[in-house]
Amino acid sequence: MKFKKILTLSIGIPMLLGGCMNLDLWNHDRNSDKTEANNSQAEYNQNLIRVQDYTGQGYALDGGQATAEIAKAHHEEIEKAVKTFFLEKYKTKVKVHNIVGALNAASVFVESEGEPHFHTYAVVPIDVKNKEVLLDKVWSQEGQVEGAITSGIYAMVFEKELGKLDDYLKKVANKNPVIGINQEAVNKVGGSGYSTTFYYITITDDNLDKIYLEYLKRPKKSKEEWKSELKRTDINPKRCYITIHLYMENAKAEPDKHIFDQVVKGIENMNGLAPGSYSILLHDNTINKRVGSNSKENTLERSIPNIIIKP
Repeated sequence: MKFKKILTLSIGIPMLLGGCMNLDLWNHDRNSDKTEANNSQAEYNQNLIRVQDYTGQGYALDGGQATAEIAKAHHEEIEKAVKTFFLEKYKTKVKVHNIVGALNAASVFVESEGEPHFHTYAVVPIDVKNKEVLLDKVWSQEGQVEGAITSGIYAMVFEKELGKLDDYLKKVANKNPVIGINQEAVNKVGGSGYSTTFYYITITDDNLDKIYLEYLKRPKKSKEEWKSELKRTDINPKRCYITIHLYMENAKAEPDKHIFDQVVKGIENMNGLAPGSYSILLHDNTINKRVGSNSKENTLERSIPNIIIKP
Protein backbone atom coordinates (compact mmCIF):
# COMPACT_ATOMS: atom_id res chain seq x y z
CA MET A 1 0.00 0.00 0.00
CA LYS A 2 1.41 3.37 -0.99
CA PHE A 3 0.20 6.70 0.30
CA LYS A 4 0.84 9.87 -1.66
CA LYS A 5 0.47 13.44 -0.47
CA ILE A 6 0.67 16.82 -2.14
CA LEU A 7 3.63 18.68 -0.62
CA THR A 8 2.71 22.24 -1.50
CA LEU A 9 -0.29 24.10 -2.85
CA SER A 10 0.08 27.56 -4.34
CA ILE A 11 -2.28 29.88 -6.13
CA GLY A 12 -0.71 32.28 -8.60
CA ILE A 13 -2.01 35.24 -10.54
CA PRO A 14 -2.35 34.27 -14.22
CA MET A 15 -0.34 36.18 -16.77
CA LEU A 16 -2.79 37.41 -19.37
CA LEU A 17 -1.33 37.49 -22.88
CA GLY A 18 -3.08 38.80 -25.97
CA GLY A 19 -2.34 38.21 -29.65
CA CYS A 20 -2.41 40.85 -32.40
CA MET A 21 -3.65 41.17 -35.93
CA ASN A 22 -2.44 44.73 -36.24
CA LEU A 23 -0.99 47.44 -34.06
CA ASP A 24 -4.35 48.90 -33.01
CA LEU A 25 -5.73 45.49 -32.01
CA TRP A 26 -2.50 44.69 -30.17
CA ASN A 27 -2.72 47.94 -28.20
CA HIS A 28 -6.37 47.25 -27.38
CA ASP A 29 -5.58 43.74 -26.15
CA ARG A 30 -2.57 44.94 -24.19
CA ASN A 31 -4.58 47.64 -22.42
CA SER A 32 -7.36 45.17 -21.69
CA ASP A 33 -4.85 42.67 -20.33
CA LYS A 34 -3.28 45.32 -18.14
CA THR A 35 -6.68 46.18 -16.70
CA GLU A 36 -7.47 42.53 -15.92
CA ALA A 37 -4.02 41.94 -14.47
CA ASN A 38 -4.28 45.07 -12.35
CA ASN A 39 -7.70 43.95 -11.12
CA SER A 40 -6.26 40.56 -10.20
CA GLN A 41 -3.33 42.20 -8.43
CA ALA A 42 -5.68 44.55 -6.59
CA GLU A 43 -7.81 41.61 -5.44
CA TYR A 44 -4.66 39.78 -4.34
CA ASN A 45 -3.47 42.79 -2.36
CA GLN A 46 -6.87 43.14 -0.68
CA ASN A 47 -6.50 39.63 0.70
CA LEU A 48 -3.12 40.33 2.31
CA ILE A 49 -3.13 40.60 6.09
CA ARG A 50 -0.48 40.87 8.79
CA VAL A 51 0.43 37.39 9.94
CA GLN A 52 -0.13 38.45 13.58
CA ASP A 53 -3.77 39.19 12.73
CA TYR A 54 -4.45 36.01 10.77
CA THR A 55 -6.52 33.35 12.51
CA GLY A 56 -7.95 31.59 9.45
CA GLN A 57 -10.52 34.24 8.54
CA GLY A 58 -11.33 34.70 4.87
CA TYR A 59 -10.05 31.27 3.85
CA ALA A 60 -11.93 30.15 0.73
CA LEU A 61 -12.00 27.23 -1.68
CA ASP A 62 -13.09 27.25 -5.32
CA GLY A 63 -16.81 26.69 -5.66
CA GLY A 64 -17.44 27.40 -2.00
CA GLN A 65 -19.81 30.31 -2.53
CA ALA A 66 -22.70 27.96 -3.33
CA THR A 67 -22.09 25.60 -0.40
CA ALA A 68 -20.88 27.83 2.45
CA GLU A 69 -24.34 28.83 3.66
CA ILE A 70 -25.66 25.27 3.36
CA ALA A 71 -22.73 23.99 5.41
CA LYS A 72 -23.24 26.71 7.99
CA ALA A 73 -26.91 25.77 8.39
CA HIS A 74 -25.92 22.14 9.00
CA HIS A 75 -22.84 22.77 11.13
CA GLU A 76 -23.82 20.46 14.01
CA GLU A 77 -24.76 17.55 11.76
CA ILE A 78 -21.55 17.91 9.75
CA GLU A 79 -19.42 18.04 12.88
CA LYS A 80 -21.06 14.91 14.27
CA ALA A 81 -20.73 13.02 10.97
CA VAL A 82 -17.04 13.89 10.62
CA LYS A 83 -16.23 12.87 14.18
CA THR A 84 -17.97 9.53 13.55
CA PHE A 85 -16.09 9.11 10.25
CA PHE A 86 -12.68 9.54 11.90
CA LEU A 87 -13.56 7.31 14.82
CA GLU A 88 -14.86 4.49 12.63
CA LYS A 89 -12.38 4.62 9.74
CA TYR A 90 -9.22 5.87 11.49
CA LYS A 91 -9.83 4.89 15.14
CA THR A 92 -9.18 8.49 16.11
CA LYS A 93 -11.11 11.08 18.11
CA VAL A 94 -10.94 14.55 16.57
CA LYS A 95 -11.95 18.14 17.28
CA VAL A 96 -13.60 20.05 14.45
CA HIS A 97 -12.09 23.52 14.08
CA ASN A 98 -13.44 24.82 10.78
CA ILE A 99 -15.95 24.02 8.06
CA VAL A 100 -15.28 25.66 4.69
CA GLY A 101 -17.50 25.59 1.62
CA ALA A 102 -15.99 23.91 -1.44
CA LEU A 103 -17.20 22.74 -4.85
CA ASN A 104 -20.28 20.57 -4.15
CA ALA A 105 -18.89 19.87 -0.70
CA ALA A 106 -17.59 21.19 2.60
CA SER A 107 -14.00 20.73 3.71
CA VAL A 108 -13.80 20.08 7.43
CA PHE A 109 -10.53 20.84 9.23
CA VAL A 110 -9.86 18.75 12.32
CA GLU A 111 -7.24 18.14 15.01
CA SER A 112 -6.67 14.80 16.68
CA GLU A 113 -7.30 14.51 20.40
CA GLY A 114 -4.20 13.41 22.29
CA GLU A 115 -1.40 11.50 20.56
CA PRO A 116 -0.50 10.92 17.83
CA HIS A 117 -1.14 14.61 17.31
CA PHE A 118 -1.92 15.92 13.84
CA HIS A 119 -4.14 18.20 11.75
CA THR A 120 -6.00 17.05 8.67
CA TYR A 121 -9.36 17.38 6.93
CA ALA A 122 -12.30 15.42 5.56
CA VAL A 123 -14.82 16.20 2.82
CA VAL A 124 -18.59 16.15 3.18
CA PRO A 125 -20.51 16.13 -0.16
CA ILE A 126 -23.33 18.64 -0.61
CA ASP A 127 -26.23 18.44 -3.06
CA VAL A 128 -26.48 22.13 -3.94
CA LYS A 129 -29.68 21.81 -5.97
CA ASN A 130 -31.59 20.25 -3.09
CA LYS A 131 -29.57 22.00 -0.37
CA GLU A 132 -28.85 18.63 1.19
CA VAL A 133 -25.72 17.57 3.08
CA LEU A 134 -24.81 13.93 2.35
CA LEU A 135 -23.76 13.03 5.88
CA ASP A 136 -23.37 9.32 5.06
CA LYS A 137 -20.88 10.03 2.23
CA VAL A 138 -18.00 11.61 4.16
CA TRP A 139 -14.62 10.87 2.58
CA SER A 140 -10.97 11.87 2.72
CA GLN A 141 -8.41 12.50 -0.01
CA GLU A 142 -6.30 9.41 -0.70
CA GLY A 143 -3.27 9.33 1.58
CA GLN A 144 -4.10 12.61 3.34
CA VAL A 145 -5.22 11.24 6.71
CA GLU A 146 -2.92 8.22 6.53
CA GLY A 147 0.07 10.52 6.05
CA ALA A 148 -1.11 12.83 8.82
CA ILE A 149 -1.36 9.95 11.29
CA THR A 150 2.08 8.71 10.29
CA SER A 151 3.56 12.18 10.79
CA GLY A 152 2.01 12.28 14.26
CA ILE A 153 3.60 8.95 15.17
CA TYR A 154 6.92 10.16 13.73
CA ALA A 155 6.65 13.20 16.04
CA MET A 156 6.01 10.92 19.04
CA VAL A 157 9.06 8.80 18.26
CA PHE A 158 11.34 11.78 17.66
CA GLU A 159 9.91 13.91 20.44
CA LYS A 160 13.34 14.79 21.84
CA GLU A 161 14.81 15.68 18.44
CA LEU A 162 11.82 17.83 17.46
CA GLY A 163 12.00 19.48 20.87
CA LYS A 164 15.51 20.59 19.96
CA LEU A 165 14.17 22.13 16.75
CA ASP A 166 11.34 23.81 18.69
CA ASP A 167 13.80 25.33 21.17
CA TYR A 168 16.05 26.59 18.39
CA LEU A 169 13.23 28.27 16.47
CA LYS A 170 11.90 29.89 19.65
CA LYS A 171 15.37 31.30 20.35
CA VAL A 172 15.57 32.61 16.79
CA ALA A 173 12.21 34.36 17.26
CA ASN A 174 13.26 35.77 20.65
CA LYS A 175 16.51 37.22 19.30
CA ASN A 176 15.27 38.40 15.91
CA PRO A 177 12.19 40.21 14.54
CA VAL A 178 10.62 37.02 13.14
CA ILE A 179 7.54 35.06 14.18
CA GLY A 180 5.47 32.03 13.24
CA ILE A 181 1.81 31.74 12.35
CA ASN A 182 -0.94 31.87 15.00
CA GLN A 183 -2.03 28.56 16.53
CA GLU A 184 -5.65 29.35 15.69
CA ALA A 185 -4.72 29.60 12.01
CA VAL A 186 -2.95 26.24 12.22
CA ASN A 187 -6.12 24.74 13.69
CA LYS A 188 -8.54 26.27 11.20
CA VAL A 189 -6.71 25.88 7.88
CA GLY A 190 -3.70 23.67 8.58
CA GLY A 191 -4.58 20.24 7.24
CA SER A 192 -0.91 19.28 7.04
CA GLY A 193 -0.22 16.46 9.48
CA TYR A 194 1.89 17.16 12.56
CA SER A 195 2.05 20.96 12.70
CA THR A 196 3.36 23.70 14.95
CA THR A 197 3.28 27.48 14.55
CA PHE A 198 6.72 27.27 12.91
CA TYR A 199 6.68 24.10 10.79
CA TYR A 200 4.76 21.07 9.58
CA ILE A 201 5.82 17.51 8.79
CA THR A 202 4.92 15.60 5.63
CA ILE A 203 5.69 11.88 5.32
CA THR A 204 5.89 10.18 1.90
CA ASP A 205 8.12 7.26 2.93
CA ASP A 206 6.48 4.04 1.73
CA ASN A 207 8.49 2.13 4.33
CA LEU A 208 6.30 3.72 7.00
CA ASP A 209 3.01 2.44 5.58
CA LYS A 210 3.28 -0.41 8.09
CA ILE A 211 3.22 2.13 10.92
CA TYR A 212 -0.17 3.45 9.86
CA LEU A 213 -1.55 -0.08 9.44
CA GLU A 214 -0.28 -0.99 12.89
CA TYR A 215 -1.98 2.11 14.28
CA LEU A 216 -5.34 0.93 12.96
CA LYS A 217 -4.84 -2.33 14.85
CA ARG A 218 -3.64 -0.72 18.07
CA PRO A 219 -4.44 3.01 18.10
CA LYS A 220 -3.73 3.32 21.83
CA LYS A 221 -0.18 2.01 21.60
CA SER A 222 2.10 3.95 23.96
CA LYS A 223 4.88 6.32 22.95
CA GLU A 224 7.45 3.87 24.32
CA GLU A 225 6.01 1.07 22.20
CA TRP A 226 6.17 3.20 19.07
CA LYS A 227 9.75 4.17 19.86
CA SER A 228 10.76 0.54 20.18
CA GLU A 229 9.00 -0.34 16.94
CA LEU A 230 10.11 2.55 14.73
CA LYS A 231 13.87 2.88 14.49
CA ARG A 232 15.85 5.68 12.89
CA THR A 233 17.28 3.13 10.45
CA ASP A 234 13.74 2.39 9.20
CA ILE A 235 13.33 5.93 7.93
CA ASN A 236 14.31 7.39 4.58
CA PRO A 237 15.15 11.02 5.47
CA LYS A 238 14.64 12.03 1.84
CA ARG A 239 10.93 11.16 2.19
CA CYS A 240 10.25 12.88 5.52
CA TYR A 241 9.81 16.62 5.01
CA ILE A 242 10.03 19.25 7.74
CA THR A 243 8.97 22.59 6.25
CA ILE A 244 9.78 25.67 8.33
CA HIS A 245 7.88 28.92 7.70
CA LEU A 246 9.04 32.14 9.38
CA TYR A 247 7.60 35.63 8.92
CA MET A 248 9.05 39.07 9.52
CA GLU A 249 7.52 40.59 12.64
CA ASN A 250 7.36 44.17 11.46
CA ALA A 251 4.87 45.47 8.93
CA LYS A 252 6.36 46.33 5.52
CA ALA A 253 9.67 44.68 6.44
CA GLU A 254 11.27 42.72 3.62
CA PRO A 255 12.60 39.22 4.40
CA ASP A 256 15.97 39.71 6.09
CA LYS A 257 18.78 37.90 4.26
CA HIS A 258 21.04 37.94 7.34
CA ILE A 259 18.41 36.25 9.52
CA PHE A 260 17.59 33.77 6.77
CA ASP A 261 21.23 32.79 6.30
CA GLN A 262 21.61 32.46 10.07
CA VAL A 263 18.70 30.01 10.30
CA VAL A 264 19.90 28.00 7.28
CA LYS A 265 23.38 27.73 8.76
CA GLY A 266 21.93 26.86 12.15
CA ILE A 267 19.92 23.95 10.74
CA GLU A 268 22.83 22.80 8.57
CA ASN A 269 25.22 22.68 11.53
CA MET A 270 22.84 21.32 14.15
CA ASN A 271 23.28 17.76 15.35
CA GLY A 272 20.61 15.64 16.97
CA LEU A 273 17.70 16.69 14.74
CA ALA A 274 15.02 14.26 13.61
CA PRO A 275 15.89 12.45 10.36
CA GLY A 276 14.39 14.25 7.43
CA SER A 277 14.61 16.82 4.68
CA TYR A 278 14.44 20.37 5.99
CA SER A 279 13.13 23.35 4.02
CA ILE A 280 13.31 26.92 5.31
CA LEU A 281 11.20 29.84 4.08
CA LEU A 282 11.33 33.41 5.37
CA HIS A 283 8.41 35.60 4.29
CA ASP A 284 7.59 39.25 4.79
CA ASN A 285 4.90 40.19 7.34
CA THR A 286 1.92 39.28 5.17
CA ILE A 287 -0.22 36.26 4.50
CA ASN A 288 -2.93 35.81 1.88
CA LYS A 289 -6.01 35.10 3.97
CA ARG A 290 -7.86 33.52 1.05
CA VAL A 291 -5.34 30.68 0.73
CA GLY A 292 -3.74 30.78 4.19
CA SER A 293 -0.18 31.16 2.94
CA ASN A 294 2.40 33.58 1.58
CA SER A 295 3.49 32.95 -2.01
CA LYS A 296 5.07 36.32 -2.79
CA GLU A 297 8.19 36.51 -4.91
CA ASN A 298 10.20 38.23 -2.18
CA THR A 299 10.19 35.11 0.02
CA LEU A 300 13.67 33.76 0.80
CA GLU A 301 13.70 30.00 0.37
CA ARG A 302 15.99 27.02 0.85
CA SER A 303 14.13 23.95 -0.35
CA ILE A 304 13.95 21.38 -3.14
CA PRO A 305 16.26 20.71 -4.94
CA ASN A 306 18.72 22.20 -2.44
CA ILE A 307 17.05 20.79 0.64
CA ILE A 308 18.92 20.17 3.93
CA ILE A 309 18.99 16.44 4.68
CA LYS A 310 19.57 15.14 8.20
CA PRO A 311 20.19 11.36 8.45
